[in-house]
Amino acid sequence: MTASIHVVSRTTRLIYTNSGRFLPQLFGRGSLASRSWILKSRSSSPHAPAQVCSVRFYSSVYNPSQSPKMPSGKGDGSKSKPATPRPSSSVILISPKNEILLLHRVQTSTSFASAHVFPGGNLSTQDGDCPPAEDFKRHDDSPAYRRAAIRELFEESGILLAKDRVSGKMLAVGEEERESGRRLIHQQEISFDEWLGKLDLAAEPDIDKLIPFSRWITPTNVPRRYTTQMYLYFLPLPVESEKQLLDAIPAEGEREEIQVPTSDGGIEVTEARFLPATEWLRMANSGEIILFPPQFLLLHLVSEFLDKGSRAENPSAEDLAQRRSELVEFVHSGTPPWTDKCISPKMLQMTPDGRAVLALDHPGPELKGSDRRGESERVVLVRFKKGAAREVEVGWKKGIMEDQRKSSL
Repeated sequence: MTASIHVVSRTTRLIYTNSGRFLPQLFGRGSLASRSWILKSRSSSPHAPAQVCSVRFYSSVYNPSQSPKMPSGKGDGSKSKPATPRPSSSVILISPKNEILLLHRVQTSTSFASAHVFPGGNLSTQDGDCPPAEDFKRHDDSPAYRRAAIRELFEESGILLAKDRVSGKMLAVGEEERESGRRLIHQQEISFDEWLGKLDLAAEPDIDKLIPFSRWITPTNVPRRYTTQMYLYFLPLPVESEKQLLDAIPAEGEREEIQVPTSDGGIEVTEARFLPATEWLRMANSGEIILFPPQFLLLHLVSEFLDKGSRAENPSAEDLAQRRSELVEFVHSGTPPWTDKCISPKMLQMTPDGRAVLALDHPGPELKGSDRRGESERVVLVRFKKGAAREVEVGWKKGIMEDQRKSSL
């Protein structure tokens, strides 16, 4: 019952197989705006919408709109103890065309209302044990975080990332059976692992291909706090008809039904679709969608590699693989690398136009005394308006500070 895994967008009708083997991937082009320190992400011409559907979403990352005050290094003056961050996971799922899956939250949501987010959610006891709140290791990548990421992705979108532990091939499960499993798991009538075991005794979540891509801890002035492990996951590249790839085309009995995100009734999310990272950023910059700082920053970084240069209508598998390889190289580079960065945003200052400058170098009070660090070179500029994040940009911290100093003279 094993085969390669496939995902398709409305504009794609290729069969994507596991034979286009996974290659490591990294960051590239940055379009400079009017000031040298701004790295505002831009896109090429808008792409046609991909497959749209409704899914359920529970994931939480940093949402400053939950608090009337911006995160500050000095705190909000409250003597109450900050809420303990709840462990959660989130997945940046990358399609065979190197597009990103985002979910659109409903307008009535209590957090991230109307925003676009990555799929994910809180850890459950079925995912495994998590260290106690006072333990630094609570904020480390672990099998429990990885299992939660795969499980939540399945519950919310219907996309199943599971494999045969013996052969390593992806599990092939029909849509009807997947939908039945989603309902049972969501209603807690069966655990994710138990359901997989009923499908195939050798089945297990494909946690090995998840690549850590920063951790975010909600600032202390926000009532509901989370410690969220972000991951990258690359779906297999498309098979092309070149001679050297003919042996990668699966036999008829080995093909798997194409997986498309499906609706659970639109309770938490109104739609889900794959689009290029640059297109998501363009839509945010034009005000068409809402992206909060964590999502905007990570999409910005991803776009620098997956969408670098001119985006060809049908890039070759070799080109797609090269872009992925460069992205993974970037994720593992730096001090600390993006695989280990832990970010708890704090307000650094305000810009002349009234936007907040969020510093990203603090790991949060829970990691005080540890060796964990955030991102020291970049900052995020954002205007919070009526609970939404607008005019979000990524900039170099050094350049912004220098520009602010000059403007004050």
